[in-house]
Amino acid sequence: MRKEAEIAYTDKIDHAVTHLQGLMKSKPETGIILGTGLGSLINDIEVELEIPYEDIPYFPLSTVESHHGKLMLGSLGGKNILAMKGRFHFYEGYSMKEVTFPVRIMRKLGIRQLLISNASGGLNSQHNIGDVMIINDHIDLFPENPLRGPNLEGFGDRFPDMSQAYYPEYIQWALEIAKENGITTHQGVYAGVQGPNLETPAEYNYLSTIGADAVGMSTVPEVIVAVHSGMKVFAITAITDLGTPGNIRKISLKDVLHAAALAEPAMKKIMLGILKKL
Repeated sequence: MRKEAEIAYTDKIDHAVTHLQGLMKSKPETGIILGTGLGSLINDIEVELEIPYEDIPYFPLSTVESHHGKLMLGSLGGKNILAMKGRFHFYEGYSMKEVTFPVRIMRKLGIRQLLISNASGGLNSQHNIGDVMIINDHIDLFPENPLRGPNLEGFGDRFPDMSQAYYPEYIQWALEIAKENGITTHQGVYAGVQGPNLETPAEYNYLSTIGADAVGMSTVPEVIVAVHSGMKVFAITAITDLGTPGNIRKISLKDVLHAAALAEPAMKKIMLGILKKL
């Protein structure tokens, strides 16, 4: 048997997909990545199948305390979905190809829409802790790109266009859902950074200066790969701390989780509303 390092990336994808197809009875239509702030959405899924990440060939394992490692297949909002309960981060030591491996699998399983949630630091003076922001663009500040290397021709073009990485219709739906439910939302640009340390005051100022409204350590790699694969993307973030002048405080993971819990009801309504419209 070949060593894992010698096995082609596309072969790993195919192996994982074949394994999952052998377990699935229904075909998922929409993928969901449940980051910090939307974990309880799992409770609303009519679960058909629950698969620990360690049981999926070549699947990475989440090492972050707040991220549980399970792939959930079932029904939510009247749609067949495949949800990741826990994501992977570049700062955990994974390569970008490993971080985005699940998105490749989703696409090979036939998924064409991807809904993403995360937590972030607010850089806009209008932000308060516990607010939600609909991501309408991003700034990629990661030191590695998940598309570096030979292009995966079976997924997309060598130079994917990112001018509308976040699907405009989904953003409009989210704004309408928020208005109907009396939810205050923001729209803005998400800056993706390596982490795992939080930013210095000077870095917060820099990020704001270059046009970012929020900063976090995930999402951008997954979005790049999703767009490369022809998927329509929606992403929403919980503002869990503030990087604006006069509002920078020392925070812990406990603080982040508490703030994410404040945003969770609003994020949940918006996500479910979009699912019902798909």
